[in-house]
Amino acid sequence: MANRFACLHALAFGVLAHAAQSHAQHYPARPVRMIIPFSAGGATDVPGRIVAQKLSDTMGQQVVVDNRPGAGSVIGTELAAKAQPDGYTLLLTATPFVMSAALYAKLPYDPLQDFAPVTQIGSAPNALVVHPALPAHSVSELVALARAQPARIDFASSGNGSAQHMFGALFQSLANVKLTHIPYKGSGPATTDLLGGQVKVGFPGIAIALPHHKTGRLRVLAVTSAQRSPQMPEVPSIAEAGVTGYEGTLWLGLAVPRGTPQPIVSRLHAEVARVLQAPDVRSGFQGAGTDVVVSTPGAFGALLRVEHAKWVKVAREIGLQAN
Repeated sequence: MANRFACLHALAFGVLAHAAQSHAQHYPARPVRMIIPFSAGGATDVPGRIVAQKLSDTMGQQVVVDNRPGAGSVIGTELAAKAQPDGYTLLLTATPFVMSAALYAKLPYDPLQDFAPVTQIGSAPNALVVHPALPAHSVSELVALARAQPARIDFASSGNGSAQHMFGALFQSLANVKLTHIPYKGSGPATTDLLGGQVKVGFPGIAIALPHHKTGRLRVLAVTSAQRSPQMPEVPSIAEAGVTGYEGTLWLGLAVPRGTPQPIVSRLHAEVARVLQAPDVRSGFQGAGTDVVVSTPGAFGALLRVEHAKWVKVAREIGLQAN
């Protein structure tokens, strides 16, 4: 009897495995939705759209970008977490994917349990910028000014739980200064008010900061990564400029709802890895201030765990919560 049940179990498993493999071979049979939980035109959206367009060309079905910004990426991420795990909903996410767990007491999903990682696609620093009206031409001058005027200098971010928010919080903690956080609904309105001088400090992506730095409308004091950026080799890192231990990098990656068949995850990984090698994709990423990164699903999953632990620790140490 035991042998009979074992045979039936093996048969059932074989049928399911064959069905999954067959499904993957015919995948995709209809358009695929790529949810980007950030506003259009931002540091994550631009590379995401480049990848979506290329996948549309190589996979034979349109990959439709669906921007669902809000709550530091929580709104769009929840939508992806609750989607059918059939390969027709992708999540193009970034560092706030794990940062949100550091700010919100309860999330409607578990970033480490409710998704299957596919691959990291990119990495980019942000920039510490000030409006020219602020008399700070270096990180040390900004720190001195902020210490002399605690909580009187505002810093803009693209929203609670965003990378810009957390990079600003980390700066305050390590530089021992107090700024007033002004969250916006996306990078666009935050940048608009930075340019207008309504807020004086920000941590936007390099692709946003660089053109305004060149025209003098914003002043870039440093980059958030541990090393200087090839996009702005003359600009120091925040750590290099005197804030010891500072490092904040915006990574971008692709995930799918947990339970998506492994053959589909493998197919998506192979397709994305291939399009990321295309010269026009690499140049497009470079124009967005992002370096192309290709990793295995396992390596991307390991990065998520490390980043999750890092930002939860930072938030707890400084008592940070979404405001």
